[in-house]
Amino acid sequence: MPTRNAVKRPSGSRSRSRPGKTGKRNPVSHFFDRFATLVTKWAGSPVAFGIALIAVALWATSGPVFGFSETWQLVINTGTTIITFLMVFLIQQSQNKDSEALHLKLDELLIAVKGADEQLVDAERLDEDKLLALASALTARARKQHRQRARSRRQR
Repeated sequence: MPTRNAVKRPSGSRSRSRPGKTGKRNPVSHFFDRFATLVTKWAGSPVAFGIALIAVALWATSGPVFGFSETWQLVINTGTTIITFLMVFLIQQSQNKDSEALHLKLDELLIAVKGADEQLVDAERLDEDKLLALASALTARARKQHRQRARSRRQR
């Protein structure tokens, strides 16, 4: 098990940038989080796909009955637009939660691994210019290490 380095979180760390997360959660947020998780898991299931496929098939086969009218077309257009609009928010909630969990795990690894650059903790919170500068610095460091390793192999 790697030794843990004593690290102070940067001032922009999650614990400070996420007020209210240490206390009791807002019941509406808690409900939305659970609802979004359940709906996005269900929406990605074969059952959900089958139901959607059957709904579209029923709509398509009902075309001749309704004379392929504008109202008939409006039903599918309105239905899919509303579902898509609402699903954007539910999927985004799940993506945000997954991304946050992944970043927390990566931050923990950065803190735990001896020799890791702990300045990378919370790098996702940097603005784009700082992130590009960091990426450039890391690329330069990686190239330098690659050259050093190549030289040391040649000298053996």
